[in-house]
Amino acid sequence: MSRTPRKHRSAYRVLSSLALLALAGGAVTACGGSGSSSSRSAPPSASAGTGKAAGAQLRMVDNNGHRLAFFVTRGNGSTIVLDSGGGEDSSQWKDIVPELHAATGATVITYDRAGLGRSDVVPGPWKVESAVSDLEAGLKQLGVSTDMTLVAHSQAGEIANYFARDNPKMLSGAVLVDANLPQFFTDTEIPRLVAATQPEVDAARKDPDKPANRQLISTAEGFAAAHRAFHEVTWPDSVPVTVMVSGKTPFDGSPEDAQRWRDAAASFVKQAPNRTLVTAKGTSHELPTERPDLVLKAIEDMYAAQH
Repeated sequence: MSRTPRKHRSAYRVLSSLALLALAGGAVTACGGSGSSSSRSAPPSASAGTGKAAGAQLRMVDNNGHRLAFFVTRGNGSTIVLDSGGGEDSSQWKDIVPELHAATGATVITYDRAGLGRSDVVPGPWKVESAVSDLEAGLKQLGVSTDMTLVAHSQAGEIANYFARDNPKMLSGAVLVDANLPQFFTDTEIPRLVAATQPEVDAARKDPDKPANRQLISTAEGFAAAHRAFHEVTWPDSVPVTVMVSGKTPFDGSPEDAQRWRDAAASFVKQAPNRTLVTAKGTSHELPTERPDLVLKAIEDMYAAQH
């Protein structure tokens, strides 16, 4: 499957609240990926079949009538789970998994969220509760119940916050990589995100069967209400966490939004003594692929501190 055009991919990411948003001049710049077109048993994306980490075993798991692809690199009793940014499948981590496994000896798990990579498409709006349920079901079926380090990029930060709130005893630590945080989604910021991408959403609705359009529309539906609820989520004090912020943030074209993103990360970190803020100067939002070395160090440091 060909990659989604850059302009459209960015709109999907903005509505997933992780886009490179250029509000200046009304432009929206880009990064991200598309989903699959099948309503069931979606074929792999261009990167999914060839991009998974060498040595990883594919495990298909079932949850609420659909199947999800999990990729497992077996190690010792500890587990590191890598959750991709909006519109990205598990291949986002393909260069990190082998080095992380070698450095820690842990079992490393990546997966394709519904509608991406090898996982089935689930019709209707994207719901974080469903995404959390998918992750919980996959980990349960894989036998993961404790001593887990969760790594989340971008939109997956929402999943991580809900997952940590509901399953604090499973987690030994977490690394949030330029991730969505509750503090960012204020009553002032949410309308700005919606307004910035409304033209892209309107255009997508004219061709709703196109895979990229379907992904965009599903993310846009219920966005404001969902993120008002996300704003109220609290990370458990018992779970240590490293928050990485890229130098440019997802909002390189809007200094105001970029500063709000930084402020949200700083506010999140100040709420507990076991939270660390790392600013990756000179980097873009795409830290896992642009600077995997920095992400690796943050994960390895968190893992070492807990083992």
